[in-house]
Amino acid sequence: MGSDNKFFNLSEVSVHNNAKDCWVIIDAKVYDVTNFLADHPGGDEILLAAAGKDASEEFEDAGHGSAARLMLDEFYVGEANSSTIPKATPYKPSKQPKQIHNDEEKSSNLIIKPLKFLLPFAILGLAFSIHFYIR
Repeated sequence: MGSDNKFFNLSEVSVHNNAKDCWVIIDAKVYDVTNFLADHPGGDEILLAAAGKDASEEFEDAGHGSAARLMLDEFYVGEANSSTIPKATPYKPSKQPKQIHNDEEKSSNLIIKPLKFLLPFAILGLAFSIHFYIR
């Protein structure tokens, strides 16, 4: 890594989003991984899906080890302006289950649920009836 750090906004990185020009942001550092696409052990699709974006979370989730982190040094092009990168918002499930507000939906569920249970038995009974009728 050079001492003359260049800073990139997310909008500048986002234009590098294809197989001929592929940049990613990992831990607020910008990497040009274009020449690594063919060699990436997980396939180029993974890098292309992250192209032009902050891939920090995906990089961590993949469980990359110290060798992968050292390898990043050869692809370093600069620092990401972290104020331009949106913060990841973790998924928070709703505390209350989805409720059916429509009376029509409630009544249709009262019909559908028993049918899901009884229909296979009706088909089985019909099949046995046909089988014994043909004999």
